[in-house]
Parts: sequence; structure tokens; C-alpha cells
Amino acid sequence: MDVMGDKATLFETGRFVQPSGAEATPDESRDETAHAVETVETDETVETEETAETGVTVETGEAVEEMRLRLAAAAGDAEATSVLGAMLLRRGDLDGAEPHLRAATAAGDRAAANNLGVLLHQRGYADEAAGWWRVAAVAGSAAAAHALGRHCRECGDEPAAEYWLRQSAEQGHALGAYALADLLEHRADSGAERWMRAAAERGHREAAYRLARALDRRDPRSFDGDTGDAGHAGGTGKDGGAGVGVQPEAEQWYRQAAARGHRRAALHLGAILERKGELKEAGRWYLTAAKDGEARAACALGFLLRDAGDTENAAIWWLRAAQDGDGNAANALGALHAERGQTQTAERWYRAAMDAGDDNGAYNLALLCAEQGRTAQAEQWYRRAAYAGHREAANALAVLLLRVGDTAGSEPWFSKAAEAGSVDAAFNLGILFAGRGEDTVALRWYERAAAAGHTEAALQVGIARLREGDEQEAERHLRCAAGGGSAEAAYRLAAVLDARRPPQPAHELGEIAHEKTECEEWYERAAQQGHRRAQVRVGMLAAARGDVCEAARWYREAAEAGSRNGAFNLGLLLAREGSEPEAVVWWTRAADDGHGRAALRLALVYARRGELAEGQRWADRAVSLGPGEVAQRAARLRDALRQELSA
Repeated sequence: MDVMGDKATLFETGRFVQPSGAEATPDESRDETAHAVETVETDETVETEETAETGVTVETGEAVEEMRLRLAAAAGDAEATSVLGAMLLRRGDLDGAEPHLRAATAAGDRAAANNLGVLLHQRGYADEAAGWWRVAAVAGSAAAAHALGRHCRECGDEPAAEYWLRQSAEQGHALGAYALADLLEHRADSGAERWMRAAAERGHREAAYRLARALDRRDPRSFDGDTGDAGHAGGTGKDGGAGVGVQPEAEQWYRQAAARGHRRAALHLGAILERKGELKEAGRWYLTAAKDGEARAACALGFLLRDAGDTENAAIWWLRAAQDGDGNAANALGALHAERGQTQTAERWYRAAMDAGDDNGAYNLALLCAEQGRTAQAEQWYRRAAYAGHREAANALAVLLLRVGDTAGSEPWFSKAAEAGSVDAAFNLGILFAGRGEDTVALRWYERAAAAGHTEAALQVGIARLREGDEQEAERHLRCAAGGGSAEAAYRLAAVLDARRPPQPAHELGEIAHEKTECEEWYERAAQQGHRRAQVRVGMLAAARGDVCEAARWYREAAEAGSRNGAFNLGLLLAREGSEPEAVVWWTRAADDGHGRAALRLALVYARRGELAEGQRWADRAVSLGPGEVAQRAARLRDALRQELSA
């Protein structure tokens, strides 16, 4: 029995695998999670236009509006003074804004107090800024309460931070709700989701994304694209249907965040849509995220294009992702070049994947070296990946060591891979212990592999249970193995079922064929997979039904594949049909392969023809081949021929 995993191919990771601990790039969330304050507390919106001469964005009628505000401020209008200060602050004119904001603040304008805090914070006077935010927050400014809460948290005063952030959130301030949710989530407080949802409902894109992630992680069928757990990743088929498991609410929040330009949300939304089979829309979201700099989306888009047969454009996106440090994309490029026979380029990309922290790069590089006969280098790279926890590399390393006779060295790696979840490794341990005669331990590993769906392991468990006489348990495992495509299991299952059914009455030629039993169906399935004993058995069942043509077809297939029983039975069928010369050909083939009954038949044929010496030779062969009854009959025939020849 061969070990499993010795013919390994490229280890295809999911669409979004990242090195462990690599959350998405922080650039995107910086504007969402940084110390965010509002510069203006007015509801007015200002239309802008591009100035052709300077290329600078200016506000429509801004100069006129500024002049009006200056005149009103000079006349002692506190509100105009506050708005003018906010305008200058937004423009970046801190020196011009400060006196106006201070004047409006002194007149009791809370928006001016908040904006004065913003100005002072920008100048680096955080404590003084906090003082003015406190004034504005006490006066009811939600923006100031948010800013003050953020300041308190940065200073390590979490109780005060929670108090002010809650004040902001309860007034409907989206940034306040998000900051409060972030604080509560840090403490593992169950109230975090309520405020994250509140922020998301008010249009906060990072809150929408984080809410979607929280909902997504609750579903055990979902995959975690941020931590590199490729449970159900994309269209590789490993996780078919996983996208169906994603909560509709999670998809809704991903969509909201993605629509607001959140690239990681676009990545996850693309993944969900791809797994639901909505490839066109998935591709659009991948493209959106990739253009915004999300390397994993570029990688996923590459896989989507490859699956559609567009390897050239797939390579373009993989290259873009690999250049941004995505190890999975580098692996994909390596595989692409390896398929084209460009091994040096493939090796370069596998090394790039390793440099990006992707252990699959070392594993794939080992496979490449093994294919080229560079065993020592293959072992080196297998070891590197295996030490990093790559279970398939550990199994492949163990197989390699076993091939060179290092059984003691291979066992620990098989064990490590099996404990990490490698089904092939568990099966290989079964083979290893069975070879030592430790059948109990071997059976335990076979059972473990069989429980994970390993077809050959299920077959071995079934055979072991048959030896023990546990026919019910044997049948269960044989069904699993046969359903998984094992021809031997299908044959053995059919034999178990065949032994249970009552004897069938003989059929006459021309009689209507009876309905096939389950055991016949399993025999046929095994026969169609090329199982020679099953082919012979199917031929016998057909002959019993009187279907000579069907019987001859199956006997011939078995005989041509090397079955001596198939050749013998085909000879019997041909002889009955009057084709004795052809029957002799098949009996000769069977006898040459050690079939005693075929040798006896040949002896009888040659005796009838008067070729006594040839008949005696085949009779001698039948005596030596047996079985007992055949040997006795052949001995009597041989003696009679010997007397005839000596007469």
C-alpha cells in the first residue's frame, strides 16, 4: 500500500490568506479611528468648484461670504464671528481663526469653543484644547464630548472617556458612538455591538465594517479573511457553498461600508458574492478594492480571472498584489510559471512568497525541487515549512524520509502532521504501524483518517472489521469508501451484500431479466472502475441471467486486464457457443497464469483431438496447479494418456 501525499501538487491556499497576525493595512482605518473632531458645528453645506488657473479648490462665493462675515463680526455678531473662525480654521489659517474663535467663545458660542479646542489641538496644546472641549461639551456639544472622550482615552482615563463618549453617542453623534463601541469592545463589554450598530446606522463606514465582521465571525461556516483562516475561500471549490452561511445582515453591512469606500469591506463582499456564484458583481467589488490598494482583493481578482480562463490578466493582478507584499499572489505567480515550464521564474516567486511570510512558498518550492530530483533541497524547504506548522509539508517530509529508509525520522513528522489535521498523514501512520505488525495502533489511525473522509482509510477499517466478524460496522465503512470512489470497497461491499441474499433460481435463455439487486449495482460500479474480480462476478451474474453477450463482454474485459478467472470463464462461454478454437486461446492464457482448471480443460481438448502428448503435458500442469479435485481428475487423465501413448 502506498503512502498518501507522495504525489503532492501545488498547495492552493484561499483567496485571502495572509501571514498570521496580519490584519489589513492600517491606512484605510486611520481616518476612521484617529482622533476625529468636527471643525464646524453648523448644518450648512458649501458648494465647491475647481479654479482653472490655480487648480485650487475654493468655495463658491467664499470671498463675498467672508467679507459679509467680517463686517458682521466687526459689528459684534457672535454667531458670525464663530462661523468666520470656523471658515478660516477649515482653510488652515490658524492664526487668522484663533482671535475670532476666542471672541465667539467668550460670547458663549459652544461651536466656537469646540472649534477653538480643535485649533489648539492642531497646534499641539492638547490639555488646553481639552479644557475648551469640556466647556463646549458641558454646553451640550456632541462633537466636543466626542473629542474630549478621545482625549481622555489617550491619556489613560477610561472612566472619563466612557462618560464623555457616552454623552456624545446618546446625542446621536456617529463618531462618538463608534469611539464608545471601540472602547467597550476593548473591554469585551457586551454593550459594544449596540453602539457599533448605532454608528453604522448613522453612516460610519468603519463601524459598518466592524459590525459585519462581528456578525460574520459568529457563523462557524464563514472564513476569516483578516486572520488568514481560509476556511471557505473563493472559487477553489474547497469550501463550496460557504458563502451561503454568511448572515444576510453581515452582507448588508459589508455592502454599506463598501459603498462608502471601505476597501476591506469590498473584499469581503466580493468573497461572499463569489461563493454565492454572483461572479460578475464579485469581480466589480474586488476591482474596486484592488484599485484602492487592497492587495488581497487584487489576488482574489486574479483567481477569479484565472478560473474564467483569462490567465494573462490574472497574472497582471497577481503581480500587482505580489508587489504589494501578498504572499498568496506570489505563490499563484510561481504556480503559473511552473505550469509554463519556467522553473527559475517560478522559484523566484516562491521565494518572494516566503519573504512575505507565506509558508506555502517554502512548501511549493520544495515540490518544485522534488520534481527536478533535487531531493536534498526539497527536504530543506519541506523542513522549513513543516517547522512553521505547514501540515502538508510535514506529511511530504515524512514521505520523503520514508522513501530513503528513514522510518524513525518519518514517524514524528507523520504524527505532527496528523495532529495538525492532515488526513493523509493519519492514513500514512496507519500504514506505518500496520507494516510493523501493530494492527491495533494502525486501526486507530485508519479510523481517524476514515472519520475525516479518507477513502482508502475507510476501506482498511472495513477490511479489519470484516476480519473481526463485525459485519455491520464493516458495511458502514465499506459504503463510505465505495461512495468515495474505491473500486475495492465497492467489490467487498457487494460481496458482503451478496452473501446475505437468498439463492436465485436458474434463468433460461430468453427469460426477462430480473431487476438488479443492490449488490449487483456495487459489483457493476467496481467493474466499471476496472476491478477485475468484480468484472468476472458481473459476467457470472449476467451468464446466470442468460445474457451471454453481456457476460462475454465483462469476461473479456477482465481477461484482457490480466484476470485468469476472466480468461477461463470466457473460454467456457466460447466453448458452449461453439467457438472452441478461441476458447483454447483464452484457456491457454489462463493456464499460463496458473489456473489449474484451464490447464485441465486444455488437456481434455487436446486428448479429444488425438494430440496425446500435448494433452499429457497440460494434464501434468493441472496436477501441479490444483486445486485438489482438479489435480485428482488431471492425474487420472494423465495416467490414461500415458498408457495410451505407451500402448
